[in-house]
Amino acid sequence: MIRIDEIWLATEPLDMRAGPDKALARVIQVFGAAKPHHAYLFANRRGNRMKALIHDGFGIWLCARRLHRGKFYWGDAWRGDQLRLTEEQLAALVQGLPWQRLGNDAVISVL
Repeated sequence: MIRIDEIWLATEPLDMRAGPDKALARVIQVFGAAKPHHAYLFANRRGNRMKALIHDGFGIWLCARRLHRGKFYWGDAWRGDQLRLTEEQLAALVQGLPWQRLGNDAVISVL
């Protein structure tokens, strides 16, 4: 459906009342620009809601997700304004799983 080449995670919370214009302004503030085929993810302070702003090359999409139980593992383990995610990490994040444990950093090579 929508081509996404890069996925970016913002570390600072976003007011979930923000509409497309406010979310786009926040993307430009945090990431410098909204690049085509990039997705930008934000969470609220409590961590149980997420918004994704996606630039598809023609316009922007604003998507929202809410967990009824628990919260998203947004990231206490890293610092900075932003972080790039893989598709596998995004799939885990959206499901409320600890995405930081995926990828090469979590490889078990010797028992």
